[in-house]
Amino acid sequence: MLDDTDRRILRQYQADPETPMADLAERAGVTPSTLARRLAVLREDGVLRGVRGVIDWAVLGYSIEVMLRVTLDKTEPRAFDEFLAEARLVPEVTEIQTFLGTVDLRLAVIARDLSDYQRLYRERLLVLPHMSDIEALMHVSLVKSDETVPL
Repeated sequence: MLDDTDRRILRQYQADPETPMADLAERAGVTPSTLARRLAVLREDGVLRGVRGVIDWAVLGYSIEVMLRVTLDKTEPRAFDEFLAEARLVPEVTEIQTFLGTVDLRLAVIARDLSDYQRLYRERLLVLPHMSDIEALMHVSLVKSDETVPL
């Protein structure tokens, strides 16, 4: 699927996607036209899904992150769909993951402070449908955060 040239391009692009194309081509050892053509194919093939702006929520005044592990009532056939539909509507829920096993979902939730989290928890999270159990894990520190892929 990927050859060595694609891997070189992706390594350089992943390291700094804002690098000017001419510089990126030089670092990857290809011509600018080859770089443009290869990036277009990588986008078409779904290897490159896009470039995004990552906003540091702490800089915007959100000082608390909580991970909620949620178990749903599996006697209700539409529990997953209905829970997910409602959870997506809570702006402070920044991530939703589903699992197989005892825990069905994990929600990442941000809040401005502890009182804001308590309000959010009571008014928006505890009312989500079909929960049979919920466990909150308060985020203390970020040890590693890396979205790069080994190429």
